[in-house]
Amino acid sequence: MNTTPAHTHPAMLAPEAVRLAFAPQGRLCASINAGNAVLARRDPHGPGGVSVDLARAFAAELGAELDTIVFDGAAKSVQALREERADIGFFAIDPARSEGIRFTPPYVLIEGSYLVRDGDARVSGDEVDRAGTHVVVAQGSAYDLFLTRELRHATLVRTATSQVVVDTMLADGHPVAAGVRQQLEQDAARLGGVRLLPGSFMVIRQAMGCPQSKGDAAAAYLSDFVERMKATGFVREALKRNGIEGASVAP
Repeated sequence: MNTTPAHTHPAMLAPEAVRLAFAPQGRLCASINAGNAVLARRDPHGPGGVSVDLARAFAAELGAELDTIVFDGAAKSVQALREERADIGFFAIDPARSEGIRFTPPYVLIEGSYLVRDGDARVSGDEVDRAGTHVVVAQGSAYDLFLTRELRHATLVRTATSQVVVDTMLADGHPVAAGVRQQLEQDAARLGGVRLLPGSFMVIRQAMGCPQSKGDAAAAYLSDFVERMKATGFVREALKRNGIEGASVAP
């Protein structure tokens, strides 16, 4: 577990009832998914990224110190929140994750895209869902959950983390990889010989969440916090500060 001081944020202090719900001992624990390159990263001095910036700002409103638990994939990060090992988390909204978790409105929108080899004949995502096509995805990711529901003919091949999706696709001879566009772009630049198909198969709605047990007032306050962070430009500035391109602030 990493411990970081809460960054001062020029906003209201949370009501006492909300503070007691999230940080009764004066410490707020955030579940961070470093498997999503848009939201978080591992730095030498602890985790960084847009979700960490938001966690620090929320801890500051609570007048609490921030602790972080960092995971390499969304499924583990979600499970930590569901098991109440963390007070808040940062995940894509998906019906399969709703049990035991209350989600805020989204703060960032990210594209889910397909990647193929340079010589592949496919020119659009519409050509992926074909019998005999194997699509590599990170297990438990938002796009895994979505494609599990949506694909009718193609077969999903699941990896432990998003960072090894394209490597697995190439090493095992699969034709398609699916993931967050920014991660796929990084992998394409690193490995070569692959290309992204134009467009996206889904828009991933990234939100904050808290355990259901925090109660209605706490969940409502967290949702209000997200809306204020969008309205004040905090999310937009966090994306810029962290060098994130291709993701947009949710309306």
